[in-house]
Amino acid sequence: MWLLLALASLISALGTAHGYFGQLNIENPEANMNISQMISYWGYPSEEHEVLTADGYVLTVNRIPHGKKDSENRDRRPVVYLQHGFLASATNWVTNLPNNSLGFILADAGYDVWMGNSRGNTWSRRNLFYSPDTTEFWAFSFDEMAEYDIPATINFILQKTGQEQISYVGHSQGVSIGLIAFSTNPNLAKKVKTFYALAPVATLTYTKSILGKLSYVPMFILRLMFGNKMFFSYNFLDKFVADQVCSRKVINSICSNTLFLFCGFDAKNLNMSRFDIYLSHNPAGTSVQDILHWYQVKNAKKFQAYDWGSPSQNMIHYNQPTPRVYNITAMEVPIAVWSGGNDWLADPKDVNLLLPKFPNLIYHKEIPSYNHLDFIWAVNSPQEIYNEILSIMDSRKN
Repeated sequence: MWLLLALASLISALGTAHGYFGQLNIENPEANMNISQMISYWGYPSEEHEVLTADGYVLTVNRIPHGKKDSENRDRRPVVYLQHGFLASATNWVTNLPNNSLGFILADAGYDVWMGNSRGNTWSRRNLFYSPDTTEFWAFSFDEMAEYDIPATINFILQKTGQEQISYVGHSQGVSIGLIAFSTNPNLAKKVKTFYALAPVATLTYTKSILGKLSYVPMFILRLMFGNKMFFSYNFLDKFVADQVCSRKVINSICSNTLFLFCGFDAKNLNMSRFDIYLSHNPAGTSVQDILHWYQVKNAKKFQAYDWGSPSQNMIHYNQPTPRVYNITAMEVPIAVWSGGNDWLADPKDVNLLLPKFPNLIYHKEIPSYNHLDFIWAVNSPQEIYNEILSIMDSRKN
């Protein structure tokens, strides 16, 4: 069914997209590497850790403890935690060249960089009690990522480093789960020095993404289409497309539109020489419940918890007949926001409704040309975003 949705969107997009992209006839070795290997490939130190959540999920967390040329400096470095978005993984922070990837840039600037992987993605698909073959394993959405994954990961990092606070950088759903975690868990919020929000998503009222189109489909049809386990996982077909199709010249624009179905595209800013890596590691998978949760948010026009389908079920989960609405105004962590004027998913109108709800907004910048993925992959992202993040981080070290 996903392929049918993709095809429908491609047919309408090809007329305007054809010819936007350059030739794709190269191969990058990182396309077949795991996260630790991608980090080490460029000469950076790499660590991989396992974090156990309170509900039994085993999450992989990757670390770049210092920069490539800073191994002799034994001083304790300030900690930065990077949290990826929907259908993504920690690879997003190290996919481009070192001078264009936020993970490497922060490490070279003297920071201790940690990168999380949400439950259910390629690198965090284990649970102490349930197999990924069971529906029980996939009975989660971004609610559980906020309630369990973020606290477990942050507490693990602080225990491991001996620090008292971290800086938190989130992209897309990584912002969403941070907003929930830090507004509902005041003790956790105290452990976050500053929140850096890239392409924030809380409501999808004005989204132009395919997520918005799915909101017109009845819920029971979506369940029939997608099932109740994993949504859009990386599989053999995706790998075939990455290796055998998108490395060829003729069909590169089709592949580009497939990648950007959810998020839109900015052809001028995409590094096409890295496209095989983007496609090889994305999508990294999530639960069907996660996508259905965003479907509910879109239709409700509220940033709310997952609706379990009946007042009685909601009473069991929330002690009230309807899903709770998240009170973002309770999130007092200082927050800096970067948004895109051409973002299909985090539409500027939705972002403008979100910004006044932050009681401690310290900075906002809208980049007119940016789409949803430019925040992690654009060739000019250091100039537009990352240098500013570093400047704010450096000013708030003490």
